[in-house]
This record gives sequence, structure tokens and C-alpha cells, in this order.
Amino acid sequence: MIIATAQFPTRPLGIAANVEAMASLVAEAGGRGAALVVFAELAVTGYELEAIAADPGRLTMAPDDARLAPLREACRAAGVAAVVNCAGLLPDGPAISSFVYGPDGAPLTRYDKVHPTPDELAAGFAAGTADGRFALNGVSFGLAICYDAHFPDVAARAAADGCRVLLASSLYGRGPGQAERREIFPALAKDHGLHVLLANHVGPCGPYDTCGGSGVWGPDGSAVAEGPEEGAALVTAEV
Repeated sequence: MIIATAQFPTRPLGIAANVEAMASLVAEAGGRGAALVVFAELAVTGYELEAIAADPGRLTMAPDDARLAPLREACRAAGVAAVVNCAGLLPDGPAISSFVYGPDGAPLTRYDKVHPTPDELAAGFAAGTADGRFALNGVSFGLAICYDAHFPDVAARAAADGCRVLLASSLYGRGPGQAERREIFPALAKDHGLHVLLANHVGPCGPYDTCGGSGVWGPDGSAVAEGPEEGAALVTAEV
């Protein structure tokens, strides 16, 4: 199976423009033979914590939100599944959520970030409580969102549950974030015998200058495919 990780420069709170860019990347993934494409953390809005927390009624979404319809249609047209990260809503407040759509555009699962960062908690974001799992073409996948990957038990539970691939929608900036990106994901793959995919932002995003480098690492910790640290890219790998 070919899977893809997408990085592109998001527009702050530019939902329609970001969704359009993501739909185009879904179509490109289909043209390159991918069965699945994964997007970065809060790719739909950009990493705009304060704005989302201040106006959750407008900026949070459910999987059937009409603003995500172009993405669902792109999945149907291309026959490609997608992991779409946006601001969701939980009873305790906004959450950082991955909505997974199947190749028919129908929802497969939803995952809410279990380990929000201190800044995210301070902004009023709520933590999810359940692991994200789904199967596609006979392969089981686990989900993580950025800081979740810093907790090895997330990957350990995925491996124990029979997942073969861990998909991480993330945001890593330049400087310390670059070092973390280079260290954490190969180690997770090797320590837990998983393929690990990272979808990262590229360019300015919220308060960060992000560092791209979206990629896939094999169960031995080696890089299967890596994207550039600058510029939009769709990176594919066979797992």
C-alpha cells in the first residue's frame, strides 16, 4: 500500500483556501497511487489557538461540516482516504481533532488529541480520552497528534492493538523542533516495530516558523521517504 504525507503553507483561519489546497493534494495523492493521505495539525485553520478558543462556534467543526465537503468529495473522486486535522469540539471545550474519511468520503473514525501541550490547555483546549484506530485495505492504523508522539505509550498501545502504521499530524518549528522531529519519529518506529508517518507544517503557522520534513520511517527506524524543509510537498511511501 502507498501512503502519502502532505505539507503546504496554511492561511491563518483561511478555511476555504486551506480546504481547497488539501482537496488538490488528495487528488494528487490519488494520481500517484496512494490509498491514504495525512495532513498536519490544524491544517484546516492553521495553528491559531487563541482565535479558535475565542470563537469555537465558528471555528470548530464536526466530521459532517459543510466546509469540509470539498475534501470529502475529493476523497470520493480520487478513491483516497484522508486524515484531516482541524479544531473539533468536546463537552469540555475545543479539541485538536483528526477526522478520517474513507475512499468513499464517509467518516471512518475521529481522534481527539490525548496530550494537549501546556499552551493548548492554557488556551482552553480539552483532551481526548480514546485511542484512534481504523483499518484500510487490511492494514490497521493508529493516530497521534503532535505532542502525543512524545509519550511512547501512545505508540506502544497502537502496536499492542495490532496497528502496523502510526500516523502523526503535527507541528514542528525550526530550531529545537527540527531536532525533535529528527529524533522522535525514527525512535518510535524502531522501538515499537511500526511504520511511522509524520505530516508537518511548512512556513509560518501561528507563532511558529515550521520546518517541513514530513516523512515516513520504517520499523527499523530508517527513513523510507522524507520531504523538504521548505515548500509544499506530497511525499509517498510504500508500507
